[in-house]
Amino acid sequence: MAGITNAEFAMKLIPYGFDTVTIGGYNTDNESIDACEKIIARGRKEFNYPKEEIYSVIENEVNTIKDNFDVTVSANLRGTTPDPLIEISKIPNLDIVEINCHCRQEELVAVGCGQSMLLRPDLEDYVKEVVKKSKSKVSMKMRANVEGVDNIAIAKLAEDCGVDYLHIDAMKKGVRDADFDLIKEISENTNIFIIGNNSINSISQAEKM
Repeated sequence: MAGITNAEFAMKLIPYGFDTVTIGGYNTDNESIDACEKIIARGRKEFNYPKEEIYSVIENEVNTIKDNFDVTVSANLRGTTPDPLIEISKIPNLDIVEINCHCRQEELVAVGCGQSMLLRPDLEDYVKEVVKKSKSKVSMKMRANVEGVDNIAIAKLAEDCGVDYLHIDAMKKGVRDADFDLIKEISENTNIFIIGNNSINSISQAEKM
């Protein structure tokens, strides 16, 4: 939840038993920052900071969590190139950098961020570069069922690139529920660690996922 999921929010959830939290999404380059300004202008909450401040902002958020709880912290990052994600992975207490391939706001999609990453011909090169040079573990969060995207092919790409976690926003157009069938299909066709996401609003939904 961009603009909401920061250290303060995460620390409200951790006492309920969570051992891993994700903060973000954070914009890491001029393209994503400029796109986000347009999103904020139409009234949506977002985290948006000058490019030269983003490393220290995330570092402070991570340390705030780590100073209070012994948990794994992931940062969800938007960027048109791998370089800023690799740089942010050097934050000493940050356990995971997450490549954002899921945001669907038109402004981000227009500059090649979010779910439009799934359609980039250089996606494999991008992901491999982050995995190869990252100082932390790497997660990739994909939006499911994007038009023109082969879900299984993307999952296998992530696995082949050496991604540690595949975080799936299992949205299905016209359905007010997670696409559990897709989660099952991906789990049966890959060996990658999957984080199932979307419509987890009850114990029964969590157990089903």
